[in-house]
Amino acid sequence: MKKIFILSLLLQSLFSFSQIPNLSDKAIFSVLTVDVANASHTLYGHTALRVNDSIAGFDVVYNYGMFDFSTSNFLLKFTKGDLQYYAAVYPYADFEYSYREENRSIYEQKLHLSLSEKQALFQKLNQSVFSEEKFYTYKFIDRNCTTKVIDVINSVLKDKPIQNNLHKDENYREVLYGYQQGQFWLNFGINIIFGHRPDEQAAVLFLPIDLLEVLKTAQHDGKALAEKPTDLFIATPLDSKFSFWNSIYPLIVFLSIIVLVNKKGLNLFYFSILGLIGLFFVAVNLYSLHREVLWNYNMLLFNPLYLVLAYFLIKNNTIWIKKIALICLLCLGAYLIYLLNKAHLLMMLPLIIATGIVTGRLYLKKEQ
Repeated sequence: MKKIFILSLLLQSLFSFSQIPNLSDKAIFSVLTVDVANASHTLYGHTALRVNDSIAGFDVVYNYGMFDFSTSNFLLKFTKGDLQYYAAVYPYADFEYSYREENRSIYEQKLHLSLSEKQALFQKLNQSVFSEEKFYTYKFIDRNCTTKVIDVINSVLKDKPIQNNLHKDENYREVLYGYQQGQFWLNFGINIIFGHRPDEQAAVLFLPIDLLEVLKTAQHDGKALAEKPTDLFIATPLDSKFSFWNSIYPLIVFLSIIVLVNKKGLNLFYFSILGLIGLFFVAVNLYSLHREVLWNYNMLLFNPLYLVLAYFLIKNNTIWIKKIALICLLCLGAYLIYLLNKAHLLMMLPLIIATGIVTGRLYLKKEQ
């Protein structure tokens, strides 16, 4: 990150404190797509723009996916949704090197643009890096490295050729689910933190691999906007071995113990987990600006009322145990019905069944 920052400063001194150089007629603009990986911030791939002008003597990448881990209160700002990402420009060689080190494939799609369009796009790119436009508030769906590249290209082309023609019958959650399937706990966490927005039809083109696919058929001035993808680097295939711990089975084992042992202490522990997660979701809904996490119906399962239920269970107050248990069961039933057509139904089903059994026992328990 420090190396890229220094390189960005050097390029800024070249481009921003003098006039932006004119491009030669040999300048090549291309969209770069970096393939997915397993880390949370690499799960969906990456998009950047390359400008290679052999006559003018530079080959650089404009990257809109930059952020600084050393930002004060980084996690709080990311959770709230006001973390500032920024655009940077640096040599293509460093871009390729960094992704070779991560063993992630890089694909290039060269754009068919006129010289005037290239010059306009070049000016836009430098404006987005060397002005107050440099920093932007990241939004998972609406404003990220892919949408920023799309916006800057469409802004200089009158017919705005890059339009989403994918996933017309799918919602965002269904589109994302395929990227997350190999990582159970990450997939689980993402699906329970997401609220209502990801269940909307996937109208926004926001994923790098989807942009790559759209560019294959995009038309500009009656011809193809981009060439077919070429491979700049192909990652070495890695063995994907099954991991018991990164699967649904540990969750099933845990829930089976809760259900089969049926001890008060375990029930208290389980209800406390559900309630605390629910309280966290309430706090996120009140605090966060991310549209994706608002109106989180998963709180019908991870219900803060389970903390109240745990309290009355400690007090052995059977009357209130039954009342709170009934409310929780009704919420659970509503949750199951709402989830019937959702992509993560099967993932959540063990939790729904176990929670229903444990809560139902308390509701049906006779007064002592």
